[in-house]
Amino acid sequence: MASTKKRRRSKHRGNAAGMVEVRGRTGRPITAADRKADAKKDARQRRLDRAQRPPTWRGAFLRALFATAMFGVLLVAFLGNTVRQAILLAAFMMLVYTPLGYYTDLFLFRRRQRRQETGGAR
Repeated sequence: MASTKKRRRSKHRGNAAGMVEVRGRTGRPITAADRKADAKKDARQRRLDRAQRPPTWRGAFLRALFATAMFGVLLVAFLGNTVRQAILLAAFMMLVYTPLGYYTDLFLFRRRQRRQETGGAR
């Protein structure tokens, strides 16, 4: 049987209503404004999803670690403490920041949940 190098064409077939359906995107091209609107919608959805998750000790610890590092740098750079003093104070602040951050997040999470259950808006 002889082979052909001619490319096969897909056929447009009508459906029962007589409409011809074509494959792929047939509408107008997506504009930058449409893409930006979709990105905003996605970002808003991610933010709402994040607000639905309960707080974790790990998240509180990581936030406290960042705040403690900033606190330690400020102690050495602007307040003139020695590195040893800054490390000791920062370690103490880590012990304070972690539970404080967790329970603050827990309070805000529960308040959001209550507001959502009652159906109240901001």
